[in-house]
Amino acid sequence: MTATFRLDTPADPGRNDPSPGPGRNDPSSDPVARDATGAPRRRRERPGAARRGEARAGLAMASPAILLLLAFLVVPVLLGFALSFTNARLVSPEPLRFVGLDNFVRAFTVDPTFFRSALNTFAFAAVVVPVQAGFGLLLALLVNQKIRGVTAFRVIFFIPVVTSIVVVSILWKFMYQSNGLINSFIDSVTLGAWQGTAWLNNPSTALFAIIVLSVWQAVGFHMLIWLSGLQTVPEELYEAARMDGAGAWRQFKDVTWPCLRPTRIFVLITITIAALGLFVQIDVMTQGGPVDSTTTLVYHAVLTGYRQQQIGYGSALSLLFFVIVLVIALIQRHLTRDKD
Repeated sequence: MTATFRLDTPADPGRNDPSPGPGRNDPSSDPVARDATGAPRRRRERPGAARRGEARAGLAMASPAILLLLAFLVVPVLLGFALSFTNARLVSPEPLRFVGLDNFVRAFTVDPTFFRSALNTFAFAAVVVPVQAGFGLLLALLVNQKIRGVTAFRVIFFIPVVTSIVVVSILWKFMYQSNGLINSFIDSVTLGAWQGTAWLNNPSTALFAIIVLSVWQAVGFHMLIWLSGLQTVPEELYEAARMDGAGAWRQFKDVTWPCLRPTRIFVLITITIAALGLFVQIDVMTQGGPVDSTTTLVYHAVLTGYRQQQIGYGSALSLLFFVIVLVIALIQRHLTRDKD
């Protein structure tokens, strides 16, 4: 009997060995990673690198706005704060020097126009804020009715808002003249018994005339804000109130008014800020006269800083105005806070 011996050779690792190795089927040796279907697999970025890329892209997109804010808001505010403690003037051979609190002492001791302008500003705001808010709410209730042609009235009431305040002030200045439209109307209504007055030249009527103009011009904007608040009140609340026998006044007092709380706060803040910053009407119509009866804090600061070229003192007046507005805003925030 002849014995036959077979010499087994090792299998080709790249062909028969199912285990991955350094052969041609090893994914680690492929320069391009592939998935089970053979398609190239995307390399996953690390989360930290992705976030840094998104942050850089966001910063690049926001950089123009940031630069504009720095150039036209932050830098002027810081510069005004610094100049308020100096004797800076626009054109003066006197060198710039630090004067400490002298500008603020001057405002409270030497400058009588500062107190008159502050009094006029507070009087204007005290009248305009409730009157304008009340008229705006009344108009909003009227144009919120579901009747034909109500959209036309909304547009009519809103037209003065989109009209330039400079143009409006010039038109009303002509109307307030002795032979203007208002006095002609008064003369016609009273049959000549009262011929009116020179409204802007009389210290007792000049500020009142500007108040009427300001309320008429801006009431349409706040009417729109009130209207948007009214349209957010759920109709189910009115239906429940009517089922309980509530009339129109009870529905307004118990349903509409409580639901308008966020709108009330917004309207109060916006009217107050606009009233305290009164400037254009004064500059166009009266220039602070007659006898400083219509000058305001903002107008006095601009007049002193630019037209009288006392930049240091004008900056101090602006800083005082900022503090006053901040205090009023904090008081409003305290009074309108959510007590719950």
